[in-house]
Amino acid sequence: MAININNLNANNQVKQNLEQQSKVKSDGAQAASTEQAKLARQDSVSITPQAKQLTELQKKAADAPVMDQKKIEKLKMAISSGEYKVNPEKLAASISNFEFNLL
Repeated sequence: MAININNLNANNQVKQNLEQQSKVKSDGAQAASTEQAKLARQDSVSITPQAKQLTELQKKAADAPVMDQKKIEKLKMAISSGEYKVNPEKLAASISNFEFNLL
């Protein structure tokens, strides 16, 4: 049986290599967590145009005047008595204008 006396400190070298490897791994983990923190800072939120439009519509609806019940009653009376006349050309123009503005 042969004994290699040149490598008597091999166990110490193995321990040192393992310690260095674990140190490198822990440094790598710290670097990875630092990179994740940087990425987290880069996150952003954007609001879609549809959400902005919805917000604007909600504001307009909140600012809209309350229904005038007296005016509604007058119109009901005029319609039921036959006094209210509808201009078909004006109605058609209003409907088409409304539809055109939706696009």
